[in-house]
This record gives sequence, C-alpha cells and structure tokens, in this order.
Amino acid sequence: MKVLLKNGEIVEAGFEELEGKKAFWHTSAHILAQAVKRLYPKTKCAIGPAIENGFYYDFEFEFSFSEKELIAVEEEMKRIVKESLSLQVYEVSKKEAQAYMQERQEEYKVELIQSLPEQEKISFYKQGEYMEFCSGPHISNTCQVKVIKLLSISGSYWKGDEKGKKLTRIYGISFPKASQMEEYIDMLEEAKLRDHRKLGKQLGIFALMEEGAGLPFFLPKGMMLKNLLLNYWRELHKKEGYQEISTPIMLNRSLWERSGHWDHYKENMYTTMVDNTEYAIKPMSCPGGMLVYKQGQYSYRNLPLRLAELGLVHRPEKSGELHGLMRVREFTQDDAHIFMAEEQVMDEIQKVAKLIDMVYAKFGFSYYVELSTKPENSIGSEKEWELATQALQNAMDSMGISYVINEGDGAFYGPKLDFHLKDSIGRTWQCGTIQLDFQLPKRFEIEYIGADGEKHRPIMIHRVIFGSVERFIGILIEHYAGKFPIWLSPVQVKLLPVSNKYIVYANQVLEALELSGIRVEMDIKDEKLGYKIREAQLDKVPYMVIIGEKEQKNHTISVRQRDADTDKQDMGEMTISRLVEIILG
Repeated sequence: MKVLLKNGEIVEAGFEELEGKKAFWHTSAHILAQAVKRLYPKTKCAIGPAIENGFYYDFEFEFSFSEKELIAVEEEMKRIVKESLSLQVYEVSKKEAQAYMQERQEEYKVELIQSLPEQEKISFYKQGEYMEFCSGPHISNTCQVKVIKLLSISGSYWKGDEKGKKLTRIYGISFPKASQMEEYIDMLEEAKLRDHRKLGKQLGIFALMEEGAGLPFFLPKGMMLKNLLLNYWRELHKKEGYQEISTPIMLNRSLWERSGHWDHYKENMYTTMVDNTEYAIKPMSCPGGMLVYKQGQYSYRNLPLRLAELGLVHRPEKSGELHGLMRVREFTQDDAHIFMAEEQVMDEIQKVAKLIDMVYAKFGFSYYVELSTKPENSIGSEKEWELATQALQNAMDSMGISYVINEGDGAFYGPKLDFHLKDSIGRTWQCGTIQLDFQLPKRFEIEYIGADGEKHRPIMIHRVIFGSVERFIGILIEHYAGKFPIWLSPVQVKLLPVSNKYIVYANQVLEALELSGIRVEMDIKDEKLGYKIREAQLDKVPYMVIIGEKEQKNHTISVRQRDADTDKQDMGEMTISRLVEIILG
C-alpha cells in the first residue's frame, strides 16, 4: 500500500501496520467529506479523523440527515473510489489557508487554522475537486479502498463542548480487501451477542441507572467478580514487592497546580468548594502518591520503592460518550508508582512489562505495544524527554518486544508505552501503560540519599495493568461471552434439586461445598428440572449439580458441565469431594 506523506514522499506501508491503517482510514474520511460536499454543497465540514476501528466525520447539515441520505452518501463514496483519484499534497502559509477556507465558508476549518502557530506552513491534501488542510499521512490513490461502508449516525458537539454547535457525526469503515469487510461484519454480529451491557444485566453483574449516569452499580455477583479480580491483583503485587496505599478522593487546588494537572488536565476534572477553598476530585492518583513519598525518608537502599493503589477516580465524560462499563465517570484505577535511581530504570520498566504480560496471559489475551512520544502540551526539557523516550525504547528492544511509534500522544509529563490487548473476536483495547516521568519528582522536590551521602532526585514510573477495573470487567464479559473461567466465576456450582423432597440433602451438599471454598447457590424454584437446567445454562454457571432420589440415597451428586460438547456435558454421578477436587485442581 502506497502512503503519501506531507513532505510529498511516497512510502510503502501495510494495512496491518498502525500507520498504514491510520492513513487508509483517514483518506476514507476525506472520501466521505468529498461525497457529502458533492451531494450537499452547503454542508459545513468540521473534523474527520481515523479512529481505532474505522473513521468518522462531523458535519453541520442544513437539514435533518437520515438513513436515506446515508445510503446516498455511501453510493457516492463508492463512485469516488472508482474514479481512482490520485492524492496530491501542497504546503501553504497560514494566511493562504485561512483565505481558502473563508472563501468556501468553512467556518470550522477557519477556526482550526486560526489556532495554529503564525509561522507554521500548512499542508493541504487534494483528491479531485476536494481539498482539505491536513497533516496526513494519506494513501496515494482512492482506488486502494476496495470496500467501504457507512455504519451509523450520531449527534456530536463542536470540540466536544455541549454548549457548542450540534453536529452530525457519520461513522464508517473501509478495507483494502473484500474478505476483511466480511470478517469485520461477522465480528460486529458476534460483538452484539457478547455486548457486556446485555450480558451484565442478564448475569446480574452490574446496573446502569438514571440517577447516576456513567456511575455503574455493582450487584452481588458483580461485586464477587470485582473482588476476585482485586484479590488476584493484590496477591500478585505483594509477590512483586509492591506496598499498597490509599490516598484521598479529593485534594485542594494548590496540589493540582503543583503537579501541573490544573494547567494541563483541568477539563478532565470535577471541582468543588470546601471551606472557601477550591478542590478537585482526583482524575488519577499520582499527586497523592507524591505526598505519600514525602512522608518518608529514603536512601538508595530503599529503592526501588513500589507503591500501589486501587484509587477511585472521576472524570467528566460527555453524556453522549458514556458506554456501559467501557466509558464511565467513576472507575477504579489499578495505579502504581515506582520511585527509583537512574541505574534502576531499565530493570524496572522490564519488570512492569513482564508483569503486564503475565496478567494478560492469565486471561488469554495477546497484545501489541505502542510508544507515545512528546505531545505539544508538555512540560520538561527536550533533553529529559529524549532520555525518557530512549529508556522506554531500550527496555523494549532488549526484551525483543516490538512496538509502533505514536507521535505526539504521550502524557504531558512523559512518554509512555501503551499495551493494546486483543480479545477473543479480534478487537483491541488499550489497557496497560508504563509512563516514565522526570517531572513530578522535580515539581514535588522529592529526594533520596545516595551511596555518596548526597541528596539525589528519583525517577518515577506511573503504571497500570487493568487500567480501569470497571472497563476491564466489561472487556472480560465480552471476551468470555459471560462464560468466565472457573476461578473467576461468581457462582461456580448451581444446585438443582429435582423436587422439594430433596431440599434437606441439597442443603447438606451446599454446606459441604461452601466449607471447601466453592462458590455455590441453589435453585429452589418449584419448577421442572429441565427448566432449572436451562436457567443455569443462561446464567453460564460452570457446573450444575442435580440432586434427586438416587443421589440422596447414595450420598452422591450428578454433575453437568458448561464448557463441553453436548454429548460430554453429563459428567455422571460422583462424590462431593471429587467435584471439589475437579474445581480446585
């Protein structure tokens, strides 16, 4: 696949590569805008980026855009693809770019251009009659898009501001091969069946309520699932030498100004007034972690110091962007901060990478790594950023872990490695991250005493593995389609008495299983056995235990298993201790 860079150079890139995919879907967004302008010339164009799965474009239409128009736009896009339009790139001055967009009454483009530096040259990409200012890259010809499909319409706001102008967002997907589209459509159908919102309700895991938009309620089985995850997390971190801490859910403005978040992250923070002082509800735990470090006195012998926190954090997500457990306003972040000497940096990055690998393997996830570099909105010197970026690269290179570069998408205080896991139907989710930070130790003036007896400044790693525990649970629900592995299942065994005559013996079985550490519940409904079995299958319980006259007489149980072919589901009659042995391994 040929990709056109903004300097006019054409390079080869595969669609499987991150940059190739971005260029492909970014060009598809331009094809969408070109089709809309052909059919509805008075429409104003806002922005149209490539996203994780496809692309979208925001428009201001003069009319109510509907499914009928969506079909017409898709057909026009296919015609543009068939025209085999070669893309060309030009550089113009800011003044010329503004004049071009003002002449075409593209007010959103004018506003974007005005925000750019005065001396900056601005690149325009042109395909046929359509030209748009854009930094690229793009594929070199529209004919490389073999299949294209518009997926949905939704409302959006200019720059995400709910007080701003309401726009229409059109989502689409495209591929260089027809077979890839077929696979994608199949994946969408499978994803509908695995939707964590549907399964979460069906399995009694969580609830979403009008009284708290973006604030999920965990039900008893969901709380069991969450605690199983957190217990695993705690055991693992204890073995790895982490100490768990807890910091307040809100802290005053001066702290956030000191950390840099007030200037660089305030739009993602809830604020409130306490005793005539402005406070922020924490969107992350790192500034509180810095205060914890300052409570102690450390020497080089104490380093690396690994402090972990399951911090409840809040971020003001837009109402239209909320999505089940995947996008919420309140979540538990499995944060940790590692304070270390310079010579320990490489080893600690690699230890975190190995820990992330171990956790993802536990759940059957593969993953790829993305290295995000210095953003425009950053703090710290170029030298510090170069050192931090190089350290992350060296750590990955020495471990033989490949990564892709994501230019300009680092945290404002440092570069980062993002771990994108792949689920059972091929979707990717960004969860784990390792961020290397020279800035917060400097801002909080934290120190340790070196072997030379002098004061030194530690370097810091921020890292998460699950990312958001709530989101990770949503991913797990969809990854397993609700059929959690036995160790993670909120209910491992469901007892199904054939009739009420066997309730007394069933209670004895229940007690014996509970004493052995098995999570068990009993169906006492006055229903036929076939109905109870179907209910247990819908609940996706790993083992169903049938208790009738034969079992009561023999002091045994009859067991059916969830994860087996139909003819192997019936495991037959066995002792209670044998089932415990099977479950606990």
